[in-house]
Amino acid sequence: MIISLVGYMGSGKSHISKILSEKINFKLIDLDKEISRRNKLTIPEIFEKKGEIYFRKLERETLEELLATEENLILSLGGGTPVYYNNMEIINLNSKSVFLRASIQTLSERISKQKEKRPIIANISDENLPEFIAKHLFERNEFYSKAQFNVNTDSREPEDIVNEIIEKLYL
Repeated sequence: MIISLVGYMGSGKSHISKILSEKINFKLIDLDKEISRRNKLTIPEIFEKKGEIYFRKLERETLEELLATEENLILSLGGGTPVYYNNMEIINLNSKSVFLRASIQTLSERISKQKEKRPIIANISDENLPEFIAKHLFERNEFYSKAQFNVNTDSREPEDIVNEIIEKLYL
């Protein structure tokens, strides 16, 4: 079984996927880290040197390869992954998809502390961050909502979120 975690940056995909992986003993792959490892460049470096279109092609190719594996796997996907090509459809065809949903306020609080790691928001003031997130979510929720399962991460302990995912996947 492959479990794909989708959601906006700051929704908890990386953190939740680690705990879930340990709890159910599945291999964990973070798609962005895998792309970086294979290309020996960080995601910001790929964007800067080769552009977003090139990155999205790499992302799609890597996603297809990983979804074709037979092993028990958790995929932590980038926030934009479901939006491009027909990625959300192939994610749903080849894995159990879980949308980690969080409010604009929660996302703003979480990612404002990580601006240096997230080039897309590096130059956005904390004051303007909620509006930026709201616009992005408006565009992306159409894709995120296609996930087979939906889990709210607002004001919840990671262990509770992981337990809910396990319950939904194994009922």
